[in-house]
Amino acid sequence: MDKSLAPGLHIVATPIGNLGDLSPRAAEVLRNADRILVEDTRVTAKLLAHVGAKVPMIRYDDHTTEPERDRIVALLGDQIVALVSDAGTPLISDPGYKLVRAARAAGHDVHTVPGPCAAIVALTLAGLPTDRFLFLGFLPAKAKARSDVIAEVGGVRATLVIYESGPRLSDTLSALAEQLGARDGAVTRELTKLHEECVTGTLAELAERYANAPPKGEIVIVVGPPAEIATVGDDVIDAMLDEALQRLSASRAAAEVAERLKIPRKRVYARALEKGGKN
Repeated sequence: MDKSLAPGLHIVATPIGNLGDLSPRAAEVLRNADRILVEDTRVTAKLLAHVGAKVPMIRYDDHTTEPERDRIVALLGDQIVALVSDAGTPLISDPGYKLVRAARAAGHDVHTVPGPCAAIVALTLAGLPTDRFLFLGFLPAKAKARSDVIAEVGGVRATLVIYESGPRLSDTLSALAEQLGARDGAVTRELTKLHEECVTGTLAELAERYANAPPKGEIVIVVGPPAEIATVGDDVIDAMLDEALQRLSASRAAAEVAERLKIPRKRVYARALEKGGKN
């Protein structure tokens, strides 16, 4: 055991794709730990083989019970216990905070070894404001719950960072476009890997691009903050709708007016229906 490492909980960030991103310090902790807490033993086993570490692994995830967590905490007094996730920084969209809280409550030391984080990597690629951002993790799978979350954060003047999977990407982008209007966004995937990709455009453009082409891999959506514009009154919306409804259906008229005014389509569509527009 490396005598420079103190007993306690060591939070270790691991690569999100490129193994070359594992820091020398992270590799040292993994090689010298007494136990490593992992999400999936098969995934972490490959990383341990890469750094030449032969350390017992303990499963730690959403299903870990409180008694199991207590047994882990009991080890921290005289053992070096490393916590990793399958990829990236532990505690970001995973249950590690409960263990950190329990370790501190028991009087044990908690150390961190910083490194890769998909949310931060996506922000650096997206070309959107980074001075203020809000991390949302995964949005709810059910449409109503997802809509409620988007409505809750829609007015926050910050860039939004969202984790998503390929099969759900289209639905999420469509919901974001409908509720947030013509904001800029980016879809990033396969970060730090050979086929790393960052596609930018408005939310509507991104929703259309991925409508029938769900991509593979882990995905991060980045959404720009709302534009600094004056409040648009109903009278302005109605005037533009009156003209648009002479040419288009309610749905298309709402989309056109929302795009021109840079406001959520949902609001304009509601006004169009009140005016008796037809789908």
